Amino acid sequence: MEFGSEIFVVPAIFIGLPWVILHYITKWKTSATITTDDEALLEELYSLAKRLDDRMDTVERLVASDNPDFRPARLVHDSEKDNQQLRELEQLMAEKKGANK
Repeated sequence: MEFGSEIFVVPAIFIGLPWVILHYITKWKTSATITTDDEALLEELYSLAKRLDDRMDTVERLVASDNPDFRPARLVHDSEKDNQQLRELEQLMAEKKGANK
């Protein structure tokens, strides 16, 4: 090996290689997190889903009042099992908002 090639090989191994590895580790960690824009979008989608669920409940009640044979094909309105999961989700969202402030 010539002396001239050692000038390029040694820094490449001890400086370049760790820099590349640490660079991509940092990129990987930052890409795995949810940004504030993502959180805002999730909150907006959650509130939209709740409003749509309330509207669907209203439509089903109206149809059921006009047609006694109507049986909704979806989840039961105000099911305790579903409500418990929603309460847990709302509690987590409230805790997250409190931690961010």
